[in-house]
Amino acid sequence: MKAAVRYHSRGGNTKKLALAIAEAVGVEALGMDKPLTEDVDILFIGSAVYAHGVDEAVKTFIRGIDVKVGKAVNFSTAAIVKSTYKQVGKLLSEKGIPQAAEEFYCRGSFGMMHKGRPNEADLKAAAEFAKKIVG
Repeated sequence: MKAAVRYHSRGGNTKKLALAIAEAVGVEALGMDKPLTEDVDILFIGSAVYAHGVDEAVKTFIRGIDVKVGKAVNFSTAAIVKSTYKQVGKLLSEKGIPQAAEEFYCRGSFGMMHKGRPNEADLKAAAEFAKKIVG
C-alpha cells in the first residue's frame, strides 16, 4: 500500500502530527508546496484552522492534485474550532477524491491556549491512528 503525507502548518502544530504519522507509516512528511508526483492509495492530509477556515495553500494543493488518490485521510489541529474535516472534504469531493470517515484531530497551542499541544500523548495517538489506517 502506497501512502503519502502532506501538511500545511504555520505554527508547527500540524507539522508535529505530520512527522509522527509519516514515521509511523514509513514515508516522508512533505509540505503542501510539494505536489504528489505519483498515484497513492492513501493520502494523509494535514491542516489547521486559521480564522475559521483552511489556508489557501491547502486549497491550492488539493485543486492541483492530478494523480490517482485511493482515499484521503484528514488530520488537523486547532485552538478553538474543531477539525478541518468538513472543509477539506468539500475540496476533495470537488476533485472526486474520496475522504475516509476516520480522521485525527487534536488541540494545538495558540498563545496561552492549549500550551504544549500537541504533546507526546497526542503524537503517539496520531502514530497509532496512522498505523490502523494503513493496516
